[in-house]
Amino acid sequence: MKILLVFGTRPEAIKLAPVYKRLVEKVGGEHVKICVTAQHRQMLDQVLGLFNISPDFDLDLMEPGQTLERLTSRVIIGVSEVLINWKPDIVLVQGDTTSCFASAIAAFYQRIPVAHVEAGLRTGNLMAPWPEEMNRKLTAGIATLHFAPTLEAKNNLLKENISEATIFVTGNTVVDALLLVVDKIHSQSGMLLGLKAQFSFLDPEKKIVLVTGHRRENFGGGFERICQAILQIAADNDVEVVYPVHLNPNIKTVASSMLGGFKNIHLIEPLEYLPFVYLMNSAYLILTDSGGVQEEAPSLGKPVLVLRDTTERPEGVAAGIVQLVGTSSKKILAAANKLLKCDEYYKTVAKIHNPYGDGNASQRISNIILGENYSEFFIP
Repeated sequence: MKILLVFGTRPEAIKLAPVYKRLVEKVGGEHVKICVTAQHRQMLDQVLGLFNISPDFDLDLMEPGQTLERLTSRVIIGVSEVLINWKPDIVLVQGDTTSCFASAIAAFYQRIPVAHVEAGLRTGNLMAPWPEEMNRKLTAGIATLHFAPTLEAKNNLLKENISEATIFVTGNTVVDALLLVVDKIHSQSGMLLGLKAQFSFLDPEKKIVLVTGHRRENFGGGFERICQAILQIAADNDVEVVYPVHLNPNIKTVASSMLGGFKNIHLIEPLEYLPFVYLMNSAYLILTDSGGVQEEAPSLGKPVLVLRDTTERPEGVAAGIVQLVGTSSKKILAAANKLLKCDEYYKTVAKIHNPYGDGNASQRISNIILGENYSEFFIP
């Protein structure tokens, strides 16, 4: 059986790395290959290095200011050439990116089955997140195997008339990746010391507020309001705000102009996954519009404020460790101040409980793909 994994962004690489490792362990590298679109070149390469993965096919499609139309068409054409030449028996895609959707289309055109990792997440709003919600729905219409991370994700697929026999609740592979990296950090004392030195500019006596933000739907006024809230959080509290700023000019330019020059707000370059996990584990509170961070932080017991009006990951909200605050400066500030100023409230929220996975998702997925025994659903 020839298996091709296709991805292009850092989150996809993180979430498919443990699946790739499992498959190679079982059937050998000659039967499992990786094609990268390099939708995110620099950040993708960082993750490949961390997990010691070398892609077999590199389309290198990243261009400054590339439109979604151009990227989509180039992914379809580039992946199609790989499929025609290598002729895999199945193609694995992950999540909700343009690389995911366009690769699924390419496989469909070649009549090759598609397995969708992290299937079934929905907000119910086609425009938020945009274009990710559409990408997920269209990929579901193409896929032969649907690896739903949670029971709620499975139910979303059933509502769309996806056959139950093709849906498997596996947990999310991001938890597998996170636990691998956390173990790596704590098992190597030299690495831990190096990471502490990397962030020596942060005052260890102060609470750390970690910020990430890059969503297209927040460009413009939404992101400006987020920055206003960050400014006020830093002014109202004795904290260290650290923000690895996304390379997209729509984010970087605004963040630099609004948040630059303040003593307790640190705008830093995008981080590789290893130091980012360390920073997440060191944080007191996380503000993010990232889907992956919503899934990772609960395993570390870190409260998360989601800078979006909707989320396709409602399980964290139901568990109480994640709050939707949107892009309202007032709402963000109120939620953050409550967590930063009220210790008793914080303790009720910051509990290590992850409804998204148990660290065994990649094992379940590899078993299913290879036709091996699969008898246990993920139960949070």
